[in-house]
Amino acid sequence: MSNLILDTRKIKAYEHLHTLGSLSQRDDAFLDKLWEHLMTDPGLFDEFLYYLDHHGFRDGVSCRGYSMTDLYFYCMRHHNVRVDRGKNYPSCNKEGVVLDAFEMMAEMKKDPERFVKKLSDQMGLGMDFVE
Repeated sequence: MSNLILDTRKIKAYEHLHTLGSLSQRDDAFLDKLWEHLMTDPGLFDEFLYYLDHHGFRDGVSCRGYSMTDLYFYCMRHHNVRVDRGKNYPSCNKEGVVLDAFEMMAEMKKDPERFVKKLSDQMGLGMDFVE
């Protein structure tokens, strides 16, 4: 009889991803695409596991100087503009914003230039901004 070792982290992460997707009303296509990104990028998957355990970012993964926290705030700001509010209200779907930030990081790693321009233009501040 052979020893079988099963990594249950992936099962739990998949279940939690779908729970967050349900809470944020994301469709299966979005969740499947994000799951594929998580499975092909070990660093992003570890960041997702950290998020699930701590409900915050470790910022262990970045692209062109932008961390998960940076992308989260960009997505939050984008969400607030989309719903025509200038503040982060309690009704804001933060689970959806988190999923958007993970998706954005995965896509940014594929085409950094497109996202660096979008981030610096949309946020109004570059990473080198000093007040």
